[in-house]
Amino acid sequence: MSGFIKSVLLDLQKKGKKLDKLYFILPSKRAGVFLKHHLSKIIDKPIFAPHILSIEEFVEEMSGLKSLSNYDALCSLYTAYLEVTPRRNQEPFEAFSSWAHILIQDFNEIDRYLGNQTAIFDYLQAIKEIDHWSLETEQTSLVKSYLKFWRHLKIYYNVFTDNLLSHKQGYQGLIYREAVENLESYIENNTGKDHVFLGFNALNTCESLIIQGLLQSELAHVYWDIDTVFLQDKIHDAGLFIRQHTEKWNYLKTNPFNWATSNYSEKKNIKVIGVPKLVGQAKYIGQILESIHSENSDLRNTAVVLGEENLLIPVLNSIPEQINKVNVTMGLPLKFVPLASLFEQLFSIHKKNTTSYYFRDIIDLIFHPSINGLFETEQDNQLNHISNYIQKNNLVHLTLHDLKKIAHNNVHHILDILLSPWENSSKVALDYCSDLIQLMKSNFSSTSLELEYLYRFHTLFNQLSELNNTYQHLNSIESLFKVYKDVLQNETLDFKGEPLEGLQIMGMLESRVLDFETVIISSVNEGILPSGKTNNSFIPFDVKLQNQLPTYKEKDAVYTYHFYRLLQRAKNVYILYNTEIDTLKGGEKSRFITQMEVEGIHKIDHIIASPNVPIVDKKLKQIAKTDGVLSKLKELSCKGFSPSSLTNYIRNPLDFYYEKILGIKEFEDVEENIAANTLGSVIHNTLEDFYKPLEGKFLTIDDLNSFKLQIKQQVTHHFKDLYKDGDFTSGKNLIIFEIAQRYILNFINSEIDILKSGKKLKILAIESDEKIELDIDRLPFKVALKGKVDRVDELDGTIRVIDYKSGKVEQNKVEIVNWEDLTTDYDKYSKSFQILSYAYMMHQNKKIELPVEAGIISFKNLNEGFLKFGVKESTRSKKKNQLITEETLNNFEVELKKLILEICNPNIDFIEKELD
Repeated sequence: MSGFIKSVLLDLQKKGKKLDKLYFILPSKRAGVFLKHHLSKIIDKPIFAPHILSIEEFVEEMSGLKSLSNYDALCSLYTAYLEVTPRRNQEPFEAFSSWAHILIQDFNEIDRYLGNQTAIFDYLQAIKEIDHWSLETEQTSLVKSYLKFWRHLKIYYNVFTDNLLSHKQGYQGLIYREAVENLESYIENNTGKDHVFLGFNALNTCESLIIQGLLQSELAHVYWDIDTVFLQDKIHDAGLFIRQHTEKWNYLKTNPFNWATSNYSEKKNIKVIGVPKLVGQAKYIGQILESIHSENSDLRNTAVVLGEENLLIPVLNSIPEQINKVNVTMGLPLKFVPLASLFEQLFSIHKKNTTSYYFRDIIDLIFHPSINGLFETEQDNQLNHISNYIQKNNLVHLTLHDLKKIAHNNVHHILDILLSPWENSSKVALDYCSDLIQLMKSNFSSTSLELEYLYRFHTLFNQLSELNNTYQHLNSIESLFKVYKDVLQNETLDFKGEPLEGLQIMGMLESRVLDFETVIISSVNEGILPSGKTNNSFIPFDVKLQNQLPTYKEKDAVYTYHFYRLLQRAKNVYILYNTEIDTLKGGEKSRFITQMEVEGIHKIDHIIASPNVPIVDKKLKQIAKTDGVLSKLKELSCKGFSPSSLTNYIRNPLDFYYEKILGIKEFEDVEENIAANTLGSVIHNTLEDFYKPLEGKFLTIDDLNSFKLQIKQQVTHHFKDLYKDGDFTSGKNLIIFEIAQRYILNFINSEIDILKSGKKLKILAIESDEKIELDIDRLPFKVALKGKVDRVDELDGTIRVIDYKSGKVEQNKVEIVNWEDLTTDYDKYSKSFQILSYAYMMHQNKKIELPVEAGIISFKNLNEGFLKFGVKESTRSKKKNQLITEETLNNFEVELKKLILEICNPNIDFIEKELD
């Protein structure tokens, strides 16, 4: 395959041009590397390299202006804005920058296309005068302010450009306009230069005038890269711009056109592949590369062109191991680097301008992978120590002083850098960010990729410091963060590689002028390739048309050209699109694919594929009972099973294994809002305080009335004890605090109502610790059952075993039909199992005589009173026996022993249950 660049060089050589004396002007810097490569292949003796410039560099050289970065241009525009805007109407920099980026973009476009600035801005002002929304004859202050903005656009432009020109600086559009102004002077002073423009397509007005001027002065040659199919088809967007040039340029009417080729019509192997999701495309690209590599290990003529930049990392991770030569030209966006999230968190914390920090923000920050290694001391890992302390003491908000009291002295300087207040000062913020980078530098090895990331952020913050020192517009953390995000958005981390060796990975714009035999293009979906109707501009569509400014139609035509140009000389083409419907971009394949089908030039193979992703069968876990597990079970049996641990096994044997055998406790997070178990504990403990001294005594109304006076005091005491340093004086916690008091008050009132009805109520036991030994013949070791019974009382001669529940419990949760079901269904029978366990233990310990009642008092369902356990004859039967008799406990004992035998049986594994 003879590529476009090589063909141009051979043609120039054939015309007798001295290649080392030429000035090559290319669409991108990237193309210059390939030009030098092809040049080295066609010369027969060493020569000096010719001058090779991108079009932007060439135009800048002509203009005599220095190009400003986007952020310098933004700050310069803000300076101009402050000059012409009264102080009372001035917006802060962060508000200004939200619309100024769009304004600079419009200035750029107007200048690059040599639009009449005065006419455009006057036209815009007139449109807004007509369009504004107010129907009142007298304009409101809001409408006046709105219209004033449009009137001032012309003033902003004039002051902004005058300031830049006085300093010999310019944004891209201004540089282009100045270059056209200097064109005649340039031609007069450079009569000996021979310019070669190659590979251009869409030219703005300035570029068009410059190239035409040099061509008419016989100082230039121009080479187009277009296929006759697109050039001759009057409606094909791939040839839109070059057709316009051939019709409008006087030079092209009298001189030969170089070149229209016929490469696109040659036979090609084109596959259009629909793959779900971005990662699916990345994986499938890996499969294609593996297939290509197995046939030909040299991938120099293979390019992967990514339609979306966020596909880069997944693609790099999907490249087969045997492909060891890869060149990435597009760069990794710095916003995707792990360090970006660290500084995002840091800004997020300090934007609030507070000295008291939310615990989750602190935990997320100090546990960030980029800095967690800084907290390792010789004594221990301070991260775990800090985290555990915050969790244990329920600290929701902490100051830097609080953290220093928790942490070891060795990490105080790290906490100072991270959490010292930024005082809403950009300078302070930048200093702390730089200090953090220096601190992190010592924690990375000299060869680590993280050090490269760190260097790029070091450069970024230096750039921000320079901007701040030069313009002094970053007067708050909010404005600094806004600019930081804008800078980060456009920064990339460049990969080092051999640009002419191995597989080439690039974006669509990097592919300009380059040719490859095998091309893989990703994300060929509507809204991506092409991007479609987007209007990030203050200039309406009709105004753009009136003034010959580009609209979304021209931008789509640019990408149409790039897409088809990639296909021109390629032999094997793989076009991938996302089949999944996306909320914003949709799942529709690109119009480019449909257009190729309609053209009918090539046979296209359509494939709906999925990458070879290993399918993971979801299997329920199964843990065998090894000797170690059985030993632990024996130890546990001797200490005693609690009713809650047994119901935990019924719910899911694997949870029982993790908690009781391995000793893994469920993670207890900081309670921002008082948890249900804390509320339950407070109620239990308060009632224990009240009723424990009355064991063996009959309750009196005076006793209960005295309890009512102590409710707030006791509830407060227990909340402080259990909720540690957590705040329950406001918000949702205050509501829960009041609910706890209300539950207890309602319960005591219900007890008073019982006594007023003439019944006698005697307290037999409160929070009674019970433990019994079970005689299970088939086990060679002793088994104990233990638990704490909330309350045992005697109501008019009937003994009641009571379990308190702070949540809502219905009567049907303490009823049973078939005893075999007791140990199988946690949701239905766990409450019954627990209260039967308590009654069984107390009976075995001879603390109660049968028959008795056992049940639950649900504080959230207190109106239902005492919910008694009962055995029903059938599920539909309303008749039930609510007395706990010898028979009841014998039936329970059978099921209890069966459950414990199953737990201790070495032949029955712990098998996970699928929970809803």
